[in-house]
Amino acid sequence: MKAVVQERYGSPEALQVREVDQPVAAGNEVLVRVHAAAVNAYDWHLMRGVPYLARLMSPADFGRGGPVAPIRGRDFAGRVDAVGGEVTRFQPGDEVYGDLGSANGAFAEYARVPDDAVDPKPANLTFEQAAAIPLAANTALMGLRDVARLRAGQHVLVNGASGGVGTFAVQIAKAYGAEVTGVCSTRNVDLVRSVGADHVIDYTREDFTRGGRRYDVVFDLVGNHSLTAFRRALTPGGTLVLSGGGVPGEGRVVGPMSLMMRAPLLSRFVRDRLIVLAERPSRKNLATLRELAESWKLTPVIDRTYPLSEVADAIRYLESEHARAKVVITM
Repeated sequence: MKAVVQERYGSPEALQVREVDQPVAAGNEVLVRVHAAAVNAYDWHLMRGVPYLARLMSPADFGRGGPVAPIRGRDFAGRVDAVGGEVTRFQPGDEVYGDLGSANGAFAEYARVPDDAVDPKPANLTFEQAAAIPLAANTALMGLRDVARLRAGQHVLVNGASGGVGTFAVQIAKAYGAEVTGVCSTRNVDLVRSVGADHVIDYTREDFTRGGRRYDVVFDLVGNHSLTAFRRALTPGGTLVLSGGGVPGEGRVVGPMSLMMRAPLLSRFVRDRLIVLAERPSRKNLATLRELAESWKLTPVIDRTYPLSEVADAIRYLESEHARAKVVITM
């Protein structure tokens, strides 16, 4: 089968489409014929091996000279081709979606997936739309529901609202009854409004940390302000959720992890809740996201699609910072 393989850290040129052995499902595994796979910021961080500190802190993903798993890609959607002897939830032909986590392997014609990392695909979505959901939407769900403990009527600000996680965060916050403000660039204002934001701040014209308005929850996906600045935007005792951020070529040693290291220390001395989100794949959360999608409360926004042979171009486009919402690979 064809797969996108990486043996060393580097630019998109380090990604090569090769013929590799097709995996075989055994035990509690499901073999999925992949129809679509999503590109995430996670992929370019892993491709380049940055920030360098992650190589020490995330050994399941980052090896010394290259990624631990040779085939790139986490999110997928497709049809079950075969199942292991311990699998009872699925049978060949079922339409499924999921997140391979640190195992990676979605940028391939077939992926071998543990039973607990896959769930039925939302019936109302295409394979491309379904593949866009797992990592990004799960990050938004965990950040808002689990970490921020979002309640109806609260005011939420999403910093980076036009990105993959951001577009899902706006929709999930609305689904949970919040009043939502999205922060994005001028060209993405209409997009952020279209996914349900009640208010949109164009960061090229206004700094939300100095605007005077306060929010119960600030969900930061960019890492472009100091903790002091973020706290200016919080109501007393409000919650700041930090998740990722950073751009190619900046902060290659520590990157946004500097914020994440300082936040737990500062939170001991202030009333505000300053929390670093640790996203992890969850079959239960996949089911929740499927229910939201099938009730039309969650609709993926796809910027561009690329064939498997052009994964390097897809990641290059994502790295350029011009991508909006999700970029998807089609098989």
